[in-house]
Amino acid sequence: MAAFYPLQFISERIGGAGVRVTNLTKAGAEPHDLELQPGQLAAIEQADLVVYLSGFQPAVDEAVGQEAKGHAFDVAGVETLKEGSGDEEHGKDPHVWLDPVRLSVIVGKLSERLQQVDGADTSGIKTRATQLQGELQQLDQEYRTGLTSCQRRDIVTSHAAFGYLAARYGLNQVPISGLDPEAEPSPQRVAEVARLAKEKGVTTIFFEALVSPKLSETVAKEVGAKAAVLDPIEGVEGDATYFTVMRANLAALKDALGCG
Repeated sequence: MAAFYPLQFISERIGGAGVRVTNLTKAGAEPHDLELQPGQLAAIEQADLVVYLSGFQPAVDEAVGQEAKGHAFDVAGVETLKEGSGDEEHGKDPHVWLDPVRLSVIVGKLSERLQQVDGADTSGIKTRATQLQGELQQLDQEYRTGLTSCQRRDIVTSHAAFGYLAARYGLNQVPISGLDPEAEPSPQRVAEVARLAKEKGVTTIFFEALVSPKLSETVAKEVGAKAAVLDPIEGVEGDATYFTVMRANLAALKDALGCG
């Protein structure tokens, strides 16, 4: 069982054909708001492994505590993730998967844990994990190269989901609201972000794929900028994958920041 899309993606890639992965969050749904059905609670209890991120989905934390104590893998417990997220002012940012380097560390640890499951294809899991880590390294290189020489470094986002990504690539995240995508920012905060955006010559105000664009569009109108999607990859639909969305995000950032 995987709690939401990025954890489903890496579990499937590492596990391969020998692992059946079920996502607790429906495609296109906002994972923060997840409420579990009785059938899902039973499935959590019966699963060989539950992969989740503590502190991100309260319903999953509670279910794991009750149903999956001996067979759960908490991504938030991976040691290197405890360093600063680049967004301390807004508390603990859970969006670790938006930093390919940190996600690669998670892949390594999840690979070790999957190998301990009864009947696991140990060598296959190791091989697939190493391949996925190589692809994440390549993605990290693309981001480093793509965001090296940019006219601007400030990204204005509808909520504070991009602290890890910003910290990794030397960007400055300016969120309109905090870590909760549903929280309404104060009029003072909206005015402050608009003033800062004008001051810094920001051309794009980002909103998220699963959240209403109204707030970002309001700020964009006030600043004379455009509104565009920057996807935190919480719920992916259709043929999109972690890698296709991350590359679309990179293209959007390069465009917004005027990168050569």
